[in-house]
Amino acid sequence: MKKILIVFAHPRFEKSRTNRLLLDNIEGEPGVVLNDLYEQYPDFNIDVERETALLSEHEVVIWHHPFYMYSAPAMLKQWMDLVLEYGWAHGSQGNALKDKLVFNALTAGGTRQVYLPDARNRFTIRQFLAPFEQTATLCKMIYLPPFVVHGTHLLTDEELAEHVRLYRLLLTRLSNNELHVETVRQYEYLNDWLLMDKRQ
Repeated sequence: MKKILIVFAHPRFEKSRTNRLLLDNIEGEPGVVLNDLYEQYPDFNIDVERETALLSEHEVVIWHHPFYMYSAPAMLKQWMDLVLEYGWAHGSQGNALKDKLVFNALTAGGTRQVYLPDARNRFTIRQFLAPFEQTATLCKMIYLPPFVVHGTHLLTDEELAEHVRLYRLLLTRLSNNELHVETVRQYEYLNDWLLMDKRQ
């Protein structure tokens, strides 16, 4: 069983219906640890030793966050800048994260249709996430497509419940090592792979 660390960053978590339901539904999932950065470090004073220990104990890392101004909330950037140190996470001797799986799980107010080259936002979600992908590559990690919940303010209860179900299913598949990296990399989103997979 693979152990999964969710590095969660949301400065207004109490107001997020979508993220609350996503995370409430995985409570008690075997092998899954939720690391809520804004709750843990309200002063932004990140305990690097604690964070590196957590990363060392897990095989899968999820950067879970809302999509703020085409990126992530400030706390997650702070975490990456401080925790993913040269000589530990990257560099010729930095192999602590080598071959660990990593991806973004994010919520976005805009629909999928507005994240296209000819649409209002001009770029796809995958293009906006390029710095995360390159960071993972620098750290010798295996970067997977994101899990994305679009149009959060427009979702019906039934649509949101389906996203919640898919997220838990994804964590179960990851935990049970039921994911072929080269197969899922063919998809834009992990959601798409889950919906196409016949084992649901």
